[in-house]
Amino acid sequence: MEPLTQVTAPPREVAPHSDDPLALSLNENPFAPLPAVHTAIVEATAAANRYPEFLPERLRRLIARHIGVLDEQVIVAAGATGVVMQVLHTVTSPGDRIVLATPTFDGYPIFAQMARLAPVVVPLDQQGRQDLTTMAEAAADARVVALCRPHNPTGTVEPAQQVQRFLNRVPSDVVVVIDEAYIEFVHPEYRLDCRALVRRHPNVVVVRTFSKAYGLAGMRTGYGICSPSSARALWAMQLPFGSTRTSLAAVAASYAAEEQLQERIRIITTERAYLRTRLRELGVSSTDSHANFVYLPPAGKPWREAFEGTGLQVRSYRDGGVRITVGGRPSTTAVLAAIGKSVAARA
Repeated sequence: MEPLTQVTAPPREVAPHSDDPLALSLNENPFAPLPAVHTAIVEATAAANRYPEFLPERLRRLIARHIGVLDEQVIVAAGATGVVMQVLHTVTSPGDRIVLATPTFDGYPIFAQMARLAPVVVPLDQQGRQDLTTMAEAAADARVVALCRPHNPTGTVEPAQQVQRFLNRVPSDVVVVIDEAYIEFVHPEYRLDCRALVRRHPNVVVVRTFSKAYGLAGMRTGYGICSPSSARALWAMQLPFGSTRTSLAAVAASYAAEEQLQERIRIITTERAYLRTRLRELGVSSTDSHANFVYLPPAGKPWREAFEGTGLQVRSYRDGGVRITVGGRPSTTAVLAAIGKSVAARA
């Protein structure tokens, strides 16, 4: 087996302000926390001199009741990335294989490196979707398969029937991580029934986060949903004092402000549709994104050149494609201006 190479995260020199319209590389929510959530976070800091719960039982219970599963089916960690690492530390050994699409979320190659796993990469199809048939075949010799839905960076979603066929083909002793970091931006008709899914497939762990739609990226709070038997093994790896009082307060306040949250999601998805429409008018294609970003597939010159010197921070890929976070209208206007100028220069 070839030795693993060093993997590093994309550089980011300066953290942007919360309302920076040019910060479009990390798929952050463009809105600051809701007022009630902000208040809850500030109030929780009054007890910052005290440790949180030894294990996050209250946060676990809060999440479980909100989504309608047993407490024993939920694990909690520092963002979706923390949940994935908890899974890998629990179920893998150095040298095991992990099946990934390529390109994929930047974190997965890093996670594989940290857990000393051998990545088996499967290219996306021409529509920017994951090749579930090939990924299922590769899973026969793997320990873990990571399926992003919506996919990062393309934002595409595979039909539920295809996902079900994929899960039926994956060996029952292979853990399938279904990464739903952007699920709140997906229309209900395209969502999976995670409760039924983990009931039918005990080897599935559904991973979610409060970083994206909830606008709490700085709080580092994520969770996993799985079968009780899987959760018991994962809960045994729970980091003591690993979940803060402020995280608990922020999640509780976010759930209480669900209507306001849904309105913000509607604003972002509407802006996503507007951006894609305007891109089509410029003759620029993008994948069918169901997340809070759009993806421009490779098209001649690398798309990153369109953003050089503009101050816009976007995520570019080796093949020339680029992922652009959906922000507010000022962000969209800046993106369209940069792309329009690039298209004119290419003509």
